[in-house]
Amino acid sequence: MSSSRQTIAIAGVGNLGKYICEELLASPDFDVIVLTRGNDHAWCRSHNIPIYTTNYTIPSLLPILNSTGTTTIISFVNNLPPALYISTHSSLLLACQQSTTCKRLIPSEWIGDVESHPLKPRFYAESRVPFRQLLKQQNDVEWTLFNMGWLADYFLPSKKTHMTPLPDLFPVDPNAWRACVRGSGDELQSWTCGREVGRAVAELCRAEQWEPITYIAAEWSTFNASVTVMENFYEKPLPKSYKPTSEIRSLLQTFEAKVNENIITAQEQEEYELLQIEEMMVDSALAVPREKTLRHREKYFSHLDFKGLEDLLRYSETVEFV
Repeated sequence: MSSSRQTIAIAGVGNLGKYICEELLASPDFDVIVLTRGNDHAWCRSHNIPIYTTNYTIPSLLPILNSTGTTTIISFVNNLPPALYISTHSSLLLACQQSTTCKRLIPSEWIGDVESHPLKPRFYAESRVPFRQLLKQQNDVEWTLFNMGWLADYFLPSKKTHMTPLPDLFPVDPNAWRACVRGSGDELQSWTCGREVGRAVAELCRAEQWEPITYIAAEWSTFNASVTVMENFYEKPLPKSYKPTSEIRSLLQTFEAKVNENIITAQEQEEYELLQIEEMMVDSALAVPREKTLRHREKYFSHLDFKGLEDLLRYSETVEFV
């Protein structure tokens, strides 16, 4: 990319997007704008980030991109029905194609090993997979699928991070001080803290050329090992239970049948989607591929400091906010 200052548009900031905004703003290389459908702009205003309301259609997006000189869109638009996810991201892609300046796109993926497990979680098969095909069918806009495994922030007290706790999903709950490990607990995982994701994304925006998939990871480990690290660091036992792989797969089959019969309730749909992430845990699908990830670290992120869990916990004790 050119050494001139870039304008990065963040679509649907969310929690992880706050780290990306902060790290882009900390650099003299970038200006940041936010694209949003909603009205909750307090955090953006507190950071003096220009806000542009859009309905994610071409007539709405294109004037914003052209008037601001946006060069890259980074999307955190998530939690949408598959058809709406596809239409929203298709509009982002088409707007980039028609824009005079914006020729780069990072769609909302932010997951695990999308090469070995391209259809997981299952709701990605209905939303992300079709859009990945649209990306591959064009050459006008450069793109990459950015993936980092778990966010290590979920090991931290909630007051230390932008990330909202996930006590029903993430196996270790540092706030209630308990753990519910899925599977044996020895399945391989990977994780990276949100701040390091933000710094890595900023580095990637400076890069001359992208690959179709970009991986980062601070550490590869297991949830059993993480419990031991937490217990040793805080010097107290962490109550631990297990949810067997067989139970997860059985429940998935039950909900799958309900989906096929179109009798699943809204609450059951939420449970079904949580189970899909649990399936990824026991299949190690959230462990990004080590060889390619280390190659990307050398290629794009060689001077970044990636903290494993023990180092992250130690660092968190020295700052008010990670």
